[in-house]
Amino acid sequence: MMKKTTLALAISAAAMAATPAFATNGDALIGLGAQSRALGGTGTAAFYGSENALTNPALLVKAKKTEISFGGTLFKPSVNTGYPAMNYDHTSKADTNVIPEISIVNPDGGQWAWGIGMFGSAGMGVDHSGEAYLMQARSTLQLMKFVPSIAFNVGNGLSLGGGVVLQYGALDINYKMNADDSADGSQEYNVGSGMDQDFGLGFILGAAFDLNDNLTLGVSYDSPITMTYKGQLSTASQPFVNFGLFPSAMSDKLEQPAVLGAGIAYTTGPWMATVDYKNIKWGDAKGYKEFGWEDQSVVALGVKYTGAGYWLGAGFNHGSNPIKKNSAAGFLTPGTASAAGATLNMFNYLFFPATVENHFTLGGGYKVSSKMTVDAAITYAPEVSDTVSALGFANANDGNPLNNQPVAIDLKTKHSQLGYTVSLRYEF
Repeated sequence: MMKKTTLALAISAAAMAATPAFATNGDALIGLGAQSRALGGTGTAAFYGSENALTNPALLVKAKKTEISFGGTLFKPSVNTGYPAMNYDHTSKADTNVIPEISIVNPDGGQWAWGIGMFGSAGMGVDHSGEAYLMQARSTLQLMKFVPSIAFNVGNGLSLGGGVVLQYGALDINYKMNADDSADGSQEYNVGSGMDQDFGLGFILGAAFDLNDNLTLGVSYDSPITMTYKGQLSTASQPFVNFGLFPSAMSDKLEQPAVLGAGIAYTTGPWMATVDYKNIKWGDAKGYKEFGWEDQSVVALGVKYTGAGYWLGAGFNHGSNPIKKNSAAGFLTPGTASAAGATLNMFNYLFFPATVENHFTLGGGYKVSSKMTVDAAITYAPEVSDTVSALGFANANDGNPLNNQPVAIDLKTKHSQLGYTVSLRYEF
């Protein structure tokens, strides 16, 4: 066994967004607002008040009163990365995050409604600072969306809505490279140019149709939004170009993908059941498609019971892992597809392991006064474990004949998530 294996770190611009790590489909938050998060991240056909500004704005016409909702999510991710052959692992220090959310809806007699939503909408990152085997890798991508929207009741059960999406993003990728794998770290140097920020524009469209008093259908479309983070992906990937593992440096463009959604909601008495389907187009998004991400299918289920002054809800969300596991067979030939595959595995599974698939959700709300309701939700993603063949370097000081040459070594990542959401809804 090597005395020291410096794992050539790499940054996954397959990056995730937001004060690192949400309960996520890929890097996208499964739900926006306490009600949506309590019911599995649904909201394409189910009406949740002002929260619908970012799920399906066409539903805003269902609001009877002006509503303001504000709150936040305490997010507790756990990401553990290690090398089974070395009996080594480390849990990321990026394990506590606070995510704000604000939404407003103002109806106009059931014919028109306008709304505004501002949410931390996506994200993830890791912090392995101080861990030489992981090259002290740190990554953060933060995304926040501000969405003014409008909805119109066409008649005969049909409503249409849309909004302009202003997206703020910040990306930081940083690690330390050892030029000659010297045991004392004397040749260590930092790779990274500090956090960069950008703003992007997109749009959201939605439609809802009430088949009858009990059954609603909904569809939505979120446009892709291209962001450019100068000196991030290009700087982070350059050492691997020098090693012959990439043909050229990565682009600094990272696009949040288009999302197609459809849903159905059925209400009978105090009960409401809803199902959403989403297709997240990672495979078409700039940046993500270069990292081998694939389109992701997401199914979300939710059930809600509304009583006198309170509601209770539960849900489930499943999104397939969008990150491809690349082959590293025949790795020791630099410039081959397998060499790039092992490096991409490192990018994705060390820096941005958006690998959780199942989420279990629970929540409720209580009307504390005639105008104010307190809502809360818990989201839990049980641990998933993935092992891939990833990039590493043999240390010249351990007698290995490779002497600082790239090698493939199994990398194991374990990832789970827990989130607590609380919000206040005020109607007037």
